[in-house]
Amino acid sequence: MDKLLEQFKKLLKETDSSFFRYVYTDINWKNRMIGLTGPRGVGKTTLVLQHIKKNLNPSDTLYVTAEDFYFADNKLIDLAGTFVKQGGKYLFIDEIHKYKDWAKELKLIYDYHSELNVVFTGSSVLDLKKGASDLSRRAVMYKMQGLSFREYLQLFHQISIRAYSLKVILELKVEIPEIPHPLPLFFDYLRRGYYPFAMEENFELKLQQIVIQTLETDIPLYAEMNVSTGRKLKQLLAIIAKSVPFKPNMLSIASALSASRNNIADYCLFIEEAGMIAQLRDATGGIKGLGKVYKIYLDNTNLIYSLANDNSNKGNIRETFFLNQLRVKHDVMVSPIADFQIGDYTFEVGGKNKGQKQIQGIDKAFIAKDDIEFGFLNTIPLWQFGLTY
Repeated sequence: MDKLLEQFKKLLKETDSSFFRYVYTDINWKNRMIGLTGPRGVGKTTLVLQHIKKNLNPSDTLYVTAEDFYFADNKLIDLAGTFVKQGGKYLFIDEIHKYKDWAKELKLIYDYHSELNVVFTGSSVLDLKKGASDLSRRAVMYKMQGLSFREYLQLFHQISIRAYSLKVILELKVEIPEIPHPLPLFFDYLRRGYYPFAMEENFELKLQQIVIQTLETDIPLYAEMNVSTGRKLKQLLAIIAKSVPFKPNMLSIASALSASRNNIADYCLFIEEAGMIAQLRDATGGIKGLGKVYKIYLDNTNLIYSLANDNSNKGNIRETFFLNQLRVKHDVMVSPIADFQIGDYTFEVGGKNKGQKQIQGIDKAFIAKDDIEFGFLNTIPLWQFGLTY
C-alpha cells in the first residue's frame, strides 16, 4: 500500500489545475459513490486528480488505478478496509473495469464502510453500464465526452468564454470580441481539438493506439469475444470510416465481414458505447437510444481525419461536429425533412453556399454553415454550436 500512496502523491504533484472540464461542476461530489464514464483519452483521470488537489486532504485520500500490479495479489475490498482503519475517507479508483468483479466488491465496500466516499472511473462504457445496474441506488453515474470547441479555445489558446445555450445561439446573441476571426481556430479544432492529449507530442499515434486498444481489448473483454471476432470490429470501423455518414445496410455489412447479420447491430452498439462511432436515430418511442438507426458517423471529427483519410469530406465533417457537440445537452434525432431535429427545431447543415430550399416554409428551421463568421436571420455559423458546454 505504501507504493500506491507514493505513486498517488507523485501524480497529484504533477496535476495541473488551471483548466477544468465541463462536467466538473455537474458532479455532486458529496455523493458517497460516484461513477465517471467516458471514452479513453478525454481526461477522466486528470479530472479526479484535480478534484483531490483542489478540495481534499491528501492524508485521508487515496487514488489508485485498477491496472496496478498491486491488484494481481490484493483485493479491492481489502484495500478499502485497511485504508478506512488508517483514517481514510476518500477512495478514488481509476480504470475500474480492469478489475474482475469490480461491481460486486464496490457494492460490499459501500455497504461495509459508510464513512468512506468512493469515486470510480472507467473507459469501457458498456462494462460500466452493466456494473452500474448492479450498483443501483448506490452509485450516481456521470458521462464525460471530449472537448467542446469552447473548451478547446480555453485549453489550447487561453481564450475563456462562457457556455451559451442553444436558444441564445439561435437568437444570434453570441458575442465574442476576443475572437475576431474564429474559422482558423475552428478548423484546427476539427483536426486535433477534441482530445486534451493533442497538446502532447505524437497525437496522431496516440489516437490510433486508443482506437486499437478500444477495439482489441476493451470491447472484446466486455463481450467475451474471441480474437477473430475482435478483428471484425476493426473491419467494421474501417467500413464505417470509409463510408460515413451512411444508412446502415446490415446485410451488406454482414457479407463484407463474413459475420451473422444479427450480430452487426450489437457490434455497432459496442463501438458506439466505446466512443468510436455515433448512431443517429429517429424518435421512436420518444426514448433516447431506442429509435431506428438512420445514419452512422464516426464519433468526432478528430477520428475522421485519423481514420477516414481521403474520405474525410466536408459534408461528413460538418454533420459529425454538429451531432457530437449538441448531443451533450440535447437529444439529437434524424429529421424527416432535413439533417437533424432537436425538439421543435429543424437543422440543415452545409457550407457557405447552402440555400434555404430544404427548409422553406418550415417553422423553427435553421441553416448551420461552416464557412461563415457571423450569423443572420435563420443562418447560424456552425462553429457557434461548439459553445454549448
